[in-house]
Amino acid sequence: MTDAFPGALVGPSSKERKYDRQLRLWAASGQQALEESRVLLVNSDGPIDGMDTPVSGVVGVETLKNLVLPGIGGFTVVDPATVTETDLGVNFFLEEGSLDKSRAEETCRLLKELNPDVDGSFYQEHIAELLQRPGFLQEYKLVIISGPIKRSSLDAVCNEARSLGIPVIYTRSVGFYSTFSVQLPAEFPIVETHPDPESTQDLRLVNPWPELAAAGARVTDLDKMDDHQHGHVPYILLLLHYLAKWKESHDGKAPANYKEKTEFREMVRSGTRTNNPEGGEENFDEAVGAVLKSISPYELRSSIREIFEMDQCAKLTKDSDNFWIIASAISAFYKKHGVLPLPGSLPDMKAQSADYIALQNIYKTKARKDVEEVLATVRATEAKLGERTTPVTEKEVEIFCKNAAHIKVIHGRNIPRIGKEATETIKTIKNNLAFPETLVPIFVAFQALDEIVDEIQDNGKATVSLDDDAAWDAKIDRLLGIIGVDESETEDLRERVAKASVELRRADGGELHNISALTGGLVAQESLKVITRQYVPLDNTCIFDGVTSRSEMLRL
Repeated sequence: MTDAFPGALVGPSSKERKYDRQLRLWAASGQQALEESRVLLVNSDGPIDGMDTPVSGVVGVETLKNLVLPGIGGFTVVDPATVTETDLGVNFFLEEGSLDKSRAEETCRLLKELNPDVDGSFYQEHIAELLQRPGFLQEYKLVIISGPIKRSSLDAVCNEARSLGIPVIYTRSVGFYSTFSVQLPAEFPIVETHPDPESTQDLRLVNPWPELAAAGARVTDLDKMDDHQHGHVPYILLLLHYLAKWKESHDGKAPANYKEKTEFREMVRSGTRTNNPEGGEENFDEAVGAVLKSISPYELRSSIREIFEMDQCAKLTKDSDNFWIIASAISAFYKKHGVLPLPGSLPDMKAQSADYIALQNIYKTKARKDVEEVLATVRATEAKLGERTTPVTEKEVEIFCKNAAHIKVIHGRNIPRIGKEATETIKTIKNNLAFPETLVPIFVAFQALDEIVDEIQDNGKATVSLDDDAAWDAKIDRLLGIIGVDESETEDLRERVAKASVELRRADGGELHNISALTGGLVAQESLKVITRQYVPLDNTCIFDGVTSRSEMLRL
């Protein structure tokens, strides 16, 4: 007798039980990426003269909370501020005993209590000072900045992160308004985009490979089948059977347009038995329903073709990211076969278990062969390039092949700012301002706020304040001038931006916990996408209006 239970009877580990729900979202590979990542939070640039409400940094801490709970590897809080009574009223990760202590240390201590598996550290220094240390940013996979922060500090962090290929998220939350922007590297590839399951089905019915064609050919005489057999032929085999009949009378061609597909659909429907007492003819209903989406010639999406044509894919070096090594092999596969590797998954369908499993094995076997071919190309490429720091694994190739039709490369943009050199940002803002319901005036108001705060910090004394009407008017007029608003529109747009700025002035730059908590959830969601490289992250700005409970996403 053995002491251990058979493998099939062993239950989930404590870690699998702890993280069960998120493992269903991003699987073990995503969890591993999360646990191997460290996040830097720049939670403030210190107290600001001229603001009655201290900079509270709630949105940054709420973001970290949502990363600590699922098990981020570690985090670092940079915050030179000390805890004030105002902090205690809005920041739930501070307690009465935290008063007058380092806010970085206190938030770090209390965040670590949420998950003992997570490492946390803090600095009570200004981020500008820390950036002077060689290699300070290199250990981080993501930088989150919670404003307001000096423009010079923001630029320094973003520039350093961009040179290292580290994503940055800049978020602001004031009163009932918030906004955040994502700065990704120039090319940010994603393999596991998690598209709609229906869009991932690749059945290859129009041009089946030999084994699938042979399975369809075995369905010869439906009329001689008994009712039970007739009602359980997998719909894929039904479609292959009727496609063969269609091609006999159409010069070997499959239905090509909507009219022909409609005729083909009626041809399939005509084979349904109307008096089948053995459970009905749901398999024929499934076949009829699948005609329009399954009977089409193979076509490569333009976004995938663009990836194959990019220099990173065509001109490989030993320093190329694994993504581009595999993408190049997939491109070679497509040039040879005219199709991408088969994903190998099958939709549910009415069929006898043995028939379904046999059909499933045909698809899985073909998918496995495609992976092996791509892997062989990858290995040949690696051998040609020479020794690489991180060789491509078989698992990476398998995941890439499964998702090849839906891979995506995001061309990251900088944190948006309204300036004369930011032509694309200005163009998008101007176009959206034409719509009365847009939330862009809130973004413009935040830009004005950042400029005023920056001026206060640069002066080092309260020569300007958030209550200064003249300062607000001057900033708004300057920004609208850069945007290039027509004179006929200036008064209306100025009024809309000024109305948005009223809330920022009312809150005196301070945060409301519920708005910051919600925004922290949104920022954490995008952070998880960036860290795990799964799902498609925001590109690149989100604006939230807590008054009307509306949000708007823009590529600025």
